[in-house]
Amino acid sequence: MANAVGVWLAAELVWPALGDALAPLSYGRWMPLHMNWQLYGWCALPLVGVLLAWCVDGRHPQVVGQVRVVLGAWSLALVLGGVAWLGGVTSGKLFLDWHGWARAVLPLAMIVLWTVCAAHAWWRRDVDSGRVKGLRGVILAGLLFVPGLLYWSAGREVYPSVNPDSGGATGTSLLGSTLGIVTVFGLLPVMLRLPVCHLLSDKLPGENGQELKPICHLISDKRVWSAGWFWGALAGSWVVFAGIDHGHASHHGWAQVGGLGLLIGWVPLAWGYFRRFEWEAPARPWLYGAFVWWLLLVVTGWLSFLPGVSERLKFTNGLVAHAHLAMAGLVTSVNFVILRQLAPRREPRGNFALWQGACVVHVAALLALGWWERDYAGDLFRGETWTLVLYAVRLAAGAVMLAASVRWLAAGKA
Repeated sequence: MANAVGVWLAAELVWPALGDALAPLSYGRWMPLHMNWQLYGWCALPLVGVLLAWCVDGRHPQVVGQVRVVLGAWSLALVLGGVAWLGGVTSGKLFLDWHGWARAVLPLAMIVLWTVCAAHAWWRRDVDSGRVKGLRGVILAGLLFVPGLLYWSAGREVYPSVNPDSGGATGTSLLGSTLGIVTVFGLLPVMLRLPVCHLLSDKLPGENGQELKPICHLISDKRVWSAGWFWGALAGSWVVFAGIDHGHASHHGWAQVGGLGLLIGWVPLAWGYFRRFEWEAPARPWLYGAFVWWLLLVVTGWLSFLPGVSERLKFTNGLVAHAHLAMAGLVTSVNFVILRQLAPRREPRGNFALWQGACVVHVAALLALGWWERDYAGDLFRGETWTLVLYAVRLAAGAVMLAASVRWLAAGKA
């Protein structure tokens, strides 16, 4: 549904007159619907699935009904939020558009999720080890504050929608938010209960004398990082984050540039950590794809933060390209790793390549548009041919991604 709204928005950029057909549902009303359904719907629900799979006690007689209540509450919040945003009820703050009568709906859904997870964590305390119970308790204790923080931060009185005293994101803020995502990535193998690799050879004998490729590499392989190295390096990165200037820090400062560049080293480090675990075969292509997108994300993010490049790309379609590289590329790939672990099934034929290829075209078209946007900003407003061609390429790529979404939905219902 979020992808369908995205295609509609892309079509309006090619043919602006389309917006008149659904007035007063203008571009500005569809935009928060698209972004929030992507973030709180597609980007969030696979992680909700991880949390439920990790916490629920399958022995409970009402477990299926309780999980359906959680997902029903979350889906209802997204529907009610959509009604509010299309009706013009919004705070005006990116991804914090929960406003007015809709301000409490997602926090309430989060409370339902937390209550079910906490209850099941208590019921299954007799079967979990002390280490698992401790980690689950820490995570649930942290999540207890999220609904209130979301409600509070969505208010217009907290900080303005557009801060006139800020020139944009700093290296510190970008480093902190990304390290938060790295922390979630590190917890995924634990919460998915993945076994650690224990193969004794590089290849295993298969049927009819054929050799099977190993499902993972040896722990003794030098390219595989231990869990201790991963979490130790993560703790060190958080220390670096704490020591860098916060607030009004310029991207000309070497500490800001260097701190953000620290993220590039996390790609090989996390790759070695993830190789310690046995991943289901349907999840592995998506895992490879996630790391390719992650590398592109941190390298291009660091380059676009540099003085001179930042001034050229900031507030252009280049920023939109980077956002899609992160969400449609990295997050989507990680989410399918999660889905293929929780419910292993074969991909609809060609769908992996369909999505990844269309995403590459989508990002490339927006990046090209953003690169030249500063010098030819007037061309976008006049609808010059070259801008419309790039917008049309972006629309076609989005339509292909929507088709892939429909195929996944149909395969899931089959």
